[in-house]
Amino acid sequence: MRAAFLALGGVLLAGPLCAQAGDPEAGRQVAGQCRTCHGLTGLAEIPVAPNIGGEPQDYLAGQLRAFRSGARENEMMSVVASSLSDQQIADVTAWYAAQVPTATLDADAAEAPELCAGCHGADGIAVVEGAPNLAGEPNIYIETQLKAFRSGRRENEVMSPIAADLSDAEIRAVSDWYAAVTLEMAAPE
Repeated sequence: MRAAFLALGGVLLAGPLCAQAGDPEAGRQVAGQCRTCHGLTGLAEIPVAPNIGGEPQDYLAGQLRAFRSGARENEMMSVVASSLSDQQIADVTAWYAAQVPTATLDADAAEAPELCAGCHGADGIAVVEGAPNLAGEPNIYIETQLKAFRSGRRENEVMSPIAADLSDAEIRAVSDWYAAVTLEMAAPE
């Protein structure tokens, strides 16, 4: 039952589907304003920014629309997203979604956080459609997001109830696990 709930929840994480097709090459140009934090290929340059390369386009577009509307808030992203048109969101998310992430796990996959691995994979590459990748995310980023879900500052049908029951030590363990995964990003061929 719990596995079915988690699998269904991964689909719900995606949010509304992209309404328009994006042009990855046009998105590469838009990504120029994202590169300082997220890198041109989506491999984050700073610890408080997530890796976004290889994430599902619908997931990325949903997050940008949430920042643009104010449903999700972040000092930098709310400003950046507010200036993006629907077409720019479609284009930049097509660019980042086209990147190819590769994760290397230097630990026994059986030791992965059971509660997370069902959707996000033992190596942090999501195994459920719509769930974001966690591979190589800085532990401070994962910890901050889990605590935001736990406190209600960030809401999601799946993550909010899961995070509500996590202790600080459990959040730290999950964050450290996925931060220890080596992530590489390659442009599509």
